[in-house]
Amino acid sequence: MTDPLLPELLDLALEAGRRAGALLRDGRPDDLAVARTKSSAIDVVTEMDIAAEKLITGFLAEHRPQDGMLGEEGASSAGTSGIRWIVDPLDGTVNYLYGLPTWAVSIAAERDGETLVGVVEVPLRGETFHAVLGGGAWLGDRRLAVRPSPPLDEALVATGFAYVQTRRAHQADVVQRLIPRVRDIRRSGSAAVDLCDVAAGRLDAYYERGLHPWDLAAGTLIARESGALTGGRPGDPASGELTLAASEGVFGVLQGFLEEWGAWHD
Repeated sequence: MTDPLLPELLDLALEAGRRAGALLRDGRPDDLAVARTKSSAIDVVTEMDIAAEKLITGFLAEHRPQDGMLGEEGASSAGTSGIRWIVDPLDGTVNYLYGLPTWAVSIAAERDGETLVGVVEVPLRGETFHAVLGGGAWLGDRRLAVRPSPPLDEALVATGFAYVQTRRAHQADVVQRLIPRVRDIRRSGSAAVDLCDVAAGRLDAYYERGLHPWDLAAGTLIARESGALTGGRPGDPASGELTLAASEGVFGVLQGFLEEWGAWHD
């Protein structure tokens, strides 16, 4: 890390993620309920999403008040430093609401549109993933490396589904076409966790349409720094249109099928 700013950003992201993860893990009320909905009646926000974002943004603003902020639950400011934090305080809210363990806190810092630092805290696994641009991807103090590429028919592929029914129906059609061509499909309910699991060699690939910057910013950096390829449609970066992360030998083949089947549109 030759840029002296990067260790500072990483330390802040790690501490903010740790604090928010502890709040979500230890503070979850037994009667947790939906606070509001977003894109549809099944796309939910809980009081804990809101509390975790407030904790993270308050902590970051205290230490770097000139930075910009973009948070899933409404935090938005331009800042004057050139650094912007991208925060998903609770990725996998439906899992959290139901008491399932696959959810995470995702925090990234970017400059001029380039992600510099990414942290994904997965409290119920006891795992903290992190990466710094050019510095590799890490799970705690263990350096991560993407899984060696298998043939596509031996690849374990994760995906996710939107909460808007028309989009979901097309996503199901894409999965129906894909499943005979791969080893199996997984759907964890957290994009950040899936991207980190590609980095950790637990998945060969992950793709999804409809992600937001806070869903993918930290996880795609972690995946890339592990040696995975990331992108969207051919020649495009990962985006809301399509996000794909995979080992090198799987990436191009899977991307070709996703393009052919229109995984990038509804």
